[in-house]
Amino acid sequence: MKKIRNYILFGCIILVAFQSCKKDHIIGGSLHSAKFKGTTYEYLHTNRLFDTLILLIDKTGLKDEVNASNTTFFAPTNYCIYNYVKKVVQTRLQLQTGNENLVFNFDQLDFPSLKDSLRAYIFQGNIIRDSLNKNGTLYTAKDGEQRLITLEEDPSNTYVNAGFTDRPKYIYITKIFGARDPVDPDSLAALPESQRDVKDIIQSSGIITNNGVVHVIGNSHIFTFAKQPK
Repeated sequence: MKKIRNYILFGCIILVAFQSCKKDHIIGGSLHSAKFKGTTYEYLHTNRLFDTLILLIDKTGLKDEVNASNTTFFAPTNYCIYNYVKKVVQTRLQLQTGNENLVFNFDQLDFPSLKDSLRAYIFQGNIIRDSLNKNGTLYTAKDGEQRLITLEEDPSNTYVNAGFTDRPKYIYITKIFGARDPVDPDSLAALPESQRDVKDIIQSSGIITNNGVVHVIGNSHIFTFAKQPK
């Protein structure tokens, strides 16, 4: 009997966990609804994932713009900035000098020149999930350029195959190069890499602060929306 009771208890735990996961996946598993009692800059200080971003904000003098009233900030993580430093700047210098052992670090960046690069992630107004759709809306960032913001279903069949009937939806931010990428896979494949849009997923969305909204960009994003030199 004791063994049977243990099996029943284990089964109940699995069922509860399954239901919890199912609910999370339906909303995307990354939607934040709690309000943070502080500014956007103060929120960034609560998570070590933004240590390098905070340094970048300080060195470019953009704290007040990040904290401006009614502002949406698409926050690049430490990984996003690392990707830029190593995969773009360092790689470019290695190619230019022919020295594959050349090392370039974050503190060697020309920070004043990166002001507009960081402003590309700051938007006037509250961009929230409920106002987005799969077709997207063009929003003008503080650097004067437009970014396409969309809300799209997960394109994989992972969740459907696992028995879920609703696909999770994720926010994406896209920098468009010229015209939007064609939807047709063959047409997209024929498009040179240099002309393709840079599209990145938002890993955590809808963090409400005292001065606006924070969306956290996925770690694979390269800061400045740059492409890795080859």
